[in-house]
Amino acid sequence: MSTLLPWLHAPLAELLRQRGHAWLLQGPSGLGQYELGLALASTWLCEEPSAQGACGHCGSCHAIEVRTHADLCVLMPEVAMMELGWPLDEKSQADIDDKKRKPSKEIRVEAMRDAVGFAQRTSARGRGKVVLVYPAERMNAITANALLKTLEEPVGDVRFVLASEAAWQLLPTIRSRCIGYTLPWPASGQAQDWLVAQGIPAIDAEALLRAAGGRPSDALRQARNGGSPKAWSLLPKAMAKGDVAALSGQAPSQAIDALQKLCHDLMAVGQGAAPRFFDPADLPKPPSSRALARWSKSLAAAARTAEHPFNAGLMLEALVSEARSTLHSALPRP
Repeated sequence: MSTLLPWLHAPLAELLRQRGHAWLLQGPSGLGQYELGLALASTWLCEEPSAQGACGHCGSCHAIEVRTHADLCVLMPEVAMMELGWPLDEKSQADIDDKKRKPSKEIRVEAMRDAVGFAQRTSARGRGKVVLVYPAERMNAITANALLKTLEEPVGDVRFVLASEAAWQLLPTIRSRCIGYTLPWPASGQAQDWLVAQGIPAIDAEALLRAAGGRPSDALRQARNGGSPKAWSLLPKAMAKGDVAALSGQAPSQAIDALQKLCHDLMAVGQGAAPRFFDPADLPKPPSSRALARWSKSLAAAARTAEHPFNAGLMLEALVSEARSTLHSALPRP
């Protein structure tokens, strides 16, 4: 079994002491909702569990490790399934292989209906069944309603774990039927030590963690995607110059996320607070609160269409142009 993130050991032990049939693990991205959900499911299905979690060496743990456990149903968008090594059903895999369609970015209602059927069957290994849904906010209304009835009237020995990075997007009726649990933030030193253990140079770990807003898994993903602390520190000045190259190679959604962080920090500094994502020395003088509010609203609107841009290159150019215009609207010093 994969090693559990160090800041999740105490939450796992706490969750294992609870009783119920449905849990909602929630919090910002990068804290380990999926890892905690899988650890919880693994322990429930383990043949030799302890108060600290699954044993990691029994037949059940091995079946989960190789993604073949008959009593675990994992519901994810197909893109996430493929990224995390979970197999698709034969028809879906064939459709994608034959290029009849692209992998879904939402949890498909067909998969949810299969999961409802799974929940009604008898346990194969005798330790109950578990349905893991991640990220739960990727259920559309039809998919969520297909799950709702089963959550209201669970059949047999089945438990549900919904892991979400945007729990407010879930139907209130879904949230109300789950035991909510908010993941804790890791201590700064704990997160940095973990990043170093993943192969990140110690000199870079603190800066990467800052750029990710304190989210360790996001910091690691950023590093593995080629992000560097030096490039991040230079981003505000690059945007002030209108340098599109500073965002080259990034998807529109990534570029918008970076600009939203810059906008956030300038808003904070403008109100006398400390920035969260950038070093104070890297930030220009904040524009007026009105200009920043207008920019923030525009970035939020752009984020809604970032997954399907008409032209990614033109979108990046427009984003950088707007950033430059906003940054140059800073009020002159008195």
